[in-house]
Amino acid sequence: MNVSLAKDLSVYQLVMGVQVPPKPLSLSPATLLSLVRAQIDLLIEQQIAATLWVKLPPEKIWQSELARYQSSVGAFSIIYTCQLDENEKQGDEEAGGREQVVTERPALSEAVGAASRREGSRSGAGGSEQGENSSPLHPSPSSFSSTHHVTVHLPPDSQLRRENFLMVLSPQFCSLILAHRPLKKRKNQTLGKVNSNKNQPLLIITTVEGRVIQQVLNGIQKAISNDKLPGVYAPESSPIVPADFICPTMPEAATMSQLFAKQLLRQDEINRQIITARTTKLQQINQELHNKEQLQDEYLKNLCQELRIPLTHIKTALSLLNSPNLKPTQRQRYLQMLNTQCDQQNSLITGLLELVQLERNLEGMVLESVRLSDIVPGVVSTYQPLAQEKGIMLAYTVPTELPSIWCVSGGLRQIVINLLHNSIKFTPNGGEVWVRARLQGDYVQLEFRDTGIGIAESEIAKIFERFYRVRTSATEDYAGAGLGLTIVQQLLLRCGGSISVKSKLYEGSTFTVQLATVGDAPRAIAIEHE
Repeated sequence: MNVSLAKDLSVYQLVMGVQVPPKPLSLSPATLLSLVRAQIDLLIEQQIAATLWVKLPPEKIWQSELARYQSSVGAFSIIYTCQLDENEKQGDEEAGGREQVVTERPALSEAVGAASRREGSRSGAGGSEQGENSSPLHPSPSSFSSTHHVTVHLPPDSQLRRENFLMVLSPQFCSLILAHRPLKKRKNQTLGKVNSNKNQPLLIITTVEGRVIQQVLNGIQKAISNDKLPGVYAPESSPIVPADFICPTMPEAATMSQLFAKQLLRQDEINRQIITARTTKLQQINQELHNKEQLQDEYLKNLCQELRIPLTHIKTALSLLNSPNLKPTQRQRYLQMLNTQCDQQNSLITGLLELVQLERNLEGMVLESVRLSDIVPGVVSTYQPLAQEKGIMLAYTVPTELPSIWCVSGGLRQIVINLLHNSIKFTPNGGEVWVRARLQGDYVQLEFRDTGIGIAESEIAKIFERFYRVRTSATEDYAGAGLGLTIVQQLLLRCGGSISVKSKLYEGSTFTVQLATVGDAPRAIAIEHE
């Protein structure tokens, strides 16, 4: 049986059109769920066989409530489930008309079918008593397989897209739970989008008044009658409720008391779930804050230690310079120590300020298109005098036809400077340093290879840590702030690049950077150690 509704049907408008309509309340989706669950609880407990008109969110938590009812009273009930036609819905979304009150999908599906089959034995002889007097309110067992669930097709532009409802129709009990999400205007109307926040409050109406429910029932009957598409269910021959059906004005007092009790229990249950979820979230936030504080404490501890070392050397040198028996060569050595440690202190402070500023502004930096051939040659030429002074052969190969890459403003230059500076610094006199670039899939690969002191395998995993400096012996310590590779890592994180390291002690190192080409979305960083 196929049923289709006219696009101008709105249950909310039908309810608000009655004389002295019920007052809508602005409530959360969680409250709507508690109302639906309480209603299903009552129907199951009282074993009320009813016709249900349903349009609920497609999530399993909602559909399981209908399956629960179908499992208990399935053979004696019928459910009309409103949904968009899948093809029409897809075309509508491609056109940009996504009004996300709820997303429609086939309701109940296999879960309801399985639940119905489990309850099939309940029809038995009792079902045969219905005979020819069966109707959609009380379908006979023989017709149950085809009539227990009816899909109601909605056009893509149906007003019901922004509404959810559960209407119960039975001689013993009638009710309506309705949720309407008002359309929220946006500043940029040219995009044709609407607010789709699922946590947005809903206008919810819940009523058991017969006059209101009858108005909705009549409106649905009329909306079906107006649809004359071929093959569509004809209400004149098979009405959605029996012709003699009369919606009760009000349920019995005992039934209402039970309903209110179940609503309170269900609301309390959902409140406990919300409190538990919020408590868990707060605990997670507190743990993250605690971890962040520990990292900050460790960072400050390392910072103080790094700042103390040059100051200790400076103070020692100043004390020795005050010695009356100091020889000229010793004085010169201590003055050189002062100069070196001042440079170290200045390098450390400069690196810290640079790192702090970078971390503070990195998220707000905009990626720009950069060509390696515009950056690398200039940086290499700047370091040529230093390389010649150490007798190091410095060369580069950067093809001009390489595609542009994504990087933050000035970021590529800083990456090249830091990596090239390290290669020259850790390469002894007479060594070699190469810079090579090439296209590798969707990335441009930039390689820095040297014949320097190399990195011990145990140290490779540490070189990106703040303040870490490579030491090749107990006494040898290469000057520097130990922040260059940390800065490179942060820049690549923002650019969506990656860096890998290959090194052998006393044989040299190769740092390979990959940067996404323009036209490819930047990816997250992936640091590899080999």
